[in-house]
Amino acid sequence: MSPRGRPRAFDREAALDAAMRMFWEYGYEATSVSGLTAAMGIGSPSLYAAFGDKEALFREAVEHYVRHYGWQAVDELDREPVVRRAVQAMLLANAGLYTDPALPRGCMVVDAATNCAPGNDAVREFLAGQRRVTRERIAARLQRAVAEGELPADADLDALVGFCETVRNGLSNLARDGRSAGELRSIVDLAMNAWPDR
Repeated sequence: MSPRGRPRAFDREAALDAAMRMFWEYGYEATSVSGLTAAMGIGSPSLYAAFGDKEALFREAVEHYVRHYGWQAVDELDREPVVRRAVQAMLLANAGLYTDPALPRGCMVVDAATNCAPGNDAVREFLAGQRRVTRERIAARLQRAVAEGELPADADLDALVGFCETVRNGLSNLARDGRSAGELRSIVDLAMNAWPDR
């Protein structure tokens, strides 16, 4: 009689990355637990033991996305000293991320819960909270630009933040529709023509 072995260990980070890609591609509601376990290479008992339920896994997958992908574009705001170039760099980085052939198209935080049943309001609100964090980072960068004299003191910062959000979200939607990186970059260049001069 052979001794009973320990359950086979799995690479938690790789499994989380696989779950992220499933949610990113198909959205929260259309992604089933059976689809997740197949993509992650684990059984449902391991999924529940390691991550909790589907919603808990989704939340962790979104945080994984934000850490590894989402913040890379937003971080461009702090790399460029000139605010107009900083916003343009962020939007161009979004265009590149949303059309990267190695990844699902679009933005996970924008697209993963656009249509949710009432029972999943918490999931939709969680993603709205993630988008609010990005909005706050954009707002902080624009406030700094006002303080440094790059934007006029009476600039409508709410509208400018909304402009950035609208372009980012629109790029995600167009990427999901199959538009190319070059097309998205052209849209960013055109959108930046609306940026206010000092």
